[in-house]
Order: sequence, then C-alpha cells, then structure tokens
Amino acid sequence: MKTSYTLTAKILHWLMATLFIFVWFIGFYSDHFIISNTDPLRSTLIGLHKNIATTIIFLFCIRLFWRYTHPVPDLPDTMSPTLKKLTHIMHIILYMMLILMPVTGCLLSWSVGYPAPVLYLFNLPTLIHANPEFKAIIKPVHIYLSWIVGIMVVGHIAAAFKHHFIDKDNVFKSMMFK
Repeated sequence: MKTSYTLTAKILHWLMATLFIFVWFIGFYSDHFIISNTDPLRSTLIGLHKNIATTIIFLFCIRLFWRYTHPVPDLPDTMSPTLKKLTHIMHIILYMMLILMPVTGCLLSWSVGYPAPVLYLFNLPTLIHANPEFKAIIKPVHIYLSWIVGIMVVGHIAAAFKHHFIDKDNVFKSMMFK
C-alpha cells in the first residue's frame, strides 16, 4: 500500500499551489484595489500576473504526465466509497481549473490585443486577434472561474486539515516533505 506521493509530485503540487495562490491574489488585488486603468502599478501587477500564470500551463502538462505515470497513495479505508469517488471528482475539477484559469487568461489578454508572456522570456503564440465581443464573454468567464477556484482551494485546504486534525489519517502527511 503506497502511503506517500513521490518527491516530484510533492514539488509540483506545492510549486503550483504557491504560484496559483500568489497569482490569484495579484489578480484580485489589481482588479479590486487599483481603480484606475492608467495606474502604472496596475499594469506592473497584471504583467506579473500573466508572466507567472502562463507558467502554470507548462507545469500542468508536466504534472498531468507525472500524475498518470506514477500511482497516487491509496485513500484511507475509513473513507466511504462515495466519499472516495467524490474526492476523485473534486481532484479532476481542480486539475481542470488549473488549466482553464491560465487558458482563459491568455484568451482574455489576446482578446484585448496584448500578448500572453511567460516568465518575461517569451510570449505564447497568439491564437486569436483582438476582439472586443469575445472579451465581453471571456472576461466574466475568467473572473467567475477565479472565484470558483478560490472557493475550491479553500475547500481543498480545509479537507486536508480535516484529514490531519480530525480524522488523523495519512492524507495530509502524504503530500508533506519528510
């Protein structure tokens, strides 16, 4: 019975979690606390937001490959089959969000005529031309997804703490570095 994730899986998990939460807060801050679109801080933060968020696409591909080539630890026998299935479904949705958020962000950036930069090194190929009608659709999608994923991340963290402090099983420890 496998009781822990591989070191690579742990590194990818924590790196992506850190980047994702950091980028989420940058997006939230620049959208809610900087009112003027001409404020230089806003463009700096949005640039940082894009440059980091686009790396999640690459990390996602690596993580997905790793996830499907390396088995994950078994869930505890104390969990019901229904709860195990629900856990599996929620992980699939989290993975979908990890790709949908940066993809919708790229689409939003392109729809207003800006590039989708990666770590200030290069731009992703532009897949659509500037399109105000498309921007009107993709911007709310990106924003709504950000709220959904924010709630899911909080739920994910709460579930991990529940496993550790209430259930006292190995689920939380399986993703920790030893």
